[in-house]
Amino acid sequence: MSRIPQIAPESATGKAKDLLDAVKAKLGLVPNMTRALANSPAALEGYLGLSGALGKGTLSAKYREQISLTVGQANNCDYCLAAHSTIGKMVGLTPDQIRDSRQGMSVDPKTDALLGFARKVVDQRGRVSDADLDAVREVGFDDAAIAEAVANVALNIFTNYFNHVADTDIDFPRAEPLADSQETCSTSACHNQVA
Repeated sequence: MSRIPQIAPESATGKAKDLLDAVKAKLGLVPNMTRALANSPAALEGYLGLSGALGKGTLSAKYREQISLTVGQANNCDYCLAAHSTIGKMVGLTPDQIRDSRQGMSVDPKTDALLGFARKVVDQRGRVSDADLDAVREVGFDDAAIAEAVANVALNIFTNYFNHVADTDIDFPRAEPLADSQETCSTSACHNQVA
């Protein structure tokens, strides 16, 4: 059970209601994470604003979902892995691409470089090397794409950490556990990592 209440759109008022109504109009539903974020309209608006802005950037929806899966796995966020596995399928990712993205890799060299870079940003807390930047540039990503990759990592760290704190009830089909995953998490939002 969620440790932060999930606000029902029909009982929300003011700015929270407006934001939840906008989410429903766009997605056709209101995910539990946004319901929990609605406790702070400022936090929900910040999340929606950055997510919306990045949706208009140079990185495709597939790349953004693959980064989300890489970061979600790095942070053991089962809520985000469930959500982004579902959304990933909606934007055209195959089950193999979803699995590989969670592992921070791809059979496509360009995608592999991007996901490897995203994972390094997470693991090294942004302190990547010149060689790390060169590797992502060499496959064709420009500085705008690099900036957006970092912004997507930050957005996903925010949602991963929020879901850990909130212990958000998962309302998407659970992501399949990775066979070789050794990572663990202490909240119930992370308990689908079963051997």
